[in-house]
Amino acid sequence: MSETTKFSPKDIKGWLEKETGSVFTPVHANAQKLTDEMRDALENLADVSKMLLDNSEKEIEKRNMKTYGRARALSKLARIFSDRIKQVTVPDKVSYNSFNTFIQETQKAFAVTEVDIRNWFPKISPFFILDRRRFLAVFERAKILLKEMQGFQAKEYVKTKTLEETFQIIDKLNTLGNQLSSLKERKAKVENEKAAVEKEVAETQHKIVELKNKGGISQLDQINTEIEALNNEAKHELRHLQKPFVKLQSLTLHGEGSGLTPEEVQKLNQYLANPLEALATESDDYPLLRQILQKLGPLMADGKLKLKADKMRKAEQAIEGIINKNSLESLHKKSVQALIRKRQLSASTEFAETTIDLSKLREHIENLERRKNGFETEEHLIDRGCGEAVEKIRNHKSQIEKNVFSFIGKRIRIE
Repeated sequence: MSETTKFSPKDIKGWLEKETGSVFTPVHANAQKLTDEMRDALENLADVSKMLLDNSEKEIEKRNMKTYGRARALSKLARIFSDRIKQVTVPDKVSYNSFNTFIQETQKAFAVTEVDIRNWFPKISPFFILDRRRFLAVFERAKILLKEMQGFQAKEYVKTKTLEETFQIIDKLNTLGNQLSSLKERKAKVENEKAAVEKEVAETQHKIVELKNKGGISQLDQINTEIEALNNEAKHELRHLQKPFVKLQSLTLHGEGSGLTPEEVQKLNQYLANPLEALATESDDYPLLRQILQKLGPLMADGKLKLKADKMRKAEQAIEGIINKNSLESLHKKSVQALIRKRQLSASTEFAETTIDLSKLREHIENLERRKNGFETEEHLIDRGCGEAVEKIRNHKSQIEKNVFSFIGKRIRIE
């Protein structure tokens, strides 16, 4: 087994050029020479087409009835020849593929031109005979050159096709290597920027905690927690009155004689929506609630609220406890005190300033989080780009190694 030689992507091209220069360089040079010659041939065809156009235009201007029709036909034909030649693209840089495309385009243009010559030149005869002969001479030389190009491609250039493609793959490999390096550099930069943002987020969150502890925010949180607990307690104490209250509200809305005053109706709605606030905003002994309950009892007894026996029994017990045993007295006092403390704390200057500062800090964190998300998205795109580049690099290396072995029989490995 032959020894495997290792190369870096940057060194492989120079080595391969030395190994294959005696074969590839003459072939590529000949391809370039034939391309240049065909470029000149096409320019000559363009010139001679212009000659046909100019001479036919001059004859048209003479208005000679014998030649007028043929001159117009030749003028039209010359324009077609000229436009067709312009459509053939001569490659700036010769490769097997560009050479092949050049041949195909030229062959197509010449084939159609030959048909036009067969169809139209006899009709123009016997006029413009010298001009037509001159055009045909130039056209025939171009056709001979085309056959030479076709023969060269089929017999010689095709042998180096794989080698030429290998050089192109090497160029792509090095380009991908540079792209991968740039992506890795960009990723490192993004990671640093992301880390800086994360650090700033942590510092800002620490400032928020300090402000909460210093500016009464933590006290307000404690009061809100207390209020939430009191609200749950109020719901529990009034749980057996929930259904009767709903029935009473419905009776009031439909105007069927609940007996409640507008103030009592408003308070009833408040007890259904927010029991704690409704109780805390009552004066001592919660008179409005007592009035509502004193009217609720008879309505239940008369069957106007249509309650099941068990629910009515529990509701009556709750009414008895509130009216006669003052069961909500302690809860009422604690609720009033909690709301007072909350209002006082919320109205303080220190609390207002702290709230503004907190709002600014939270907005800043939101902006930082958006930047962080942007960095994470960019990281994802970079990782995907790196993965695609690595896969292409792996495939290119493998293809180069196979091509080199098939062309010169030497085993290499690109690291």
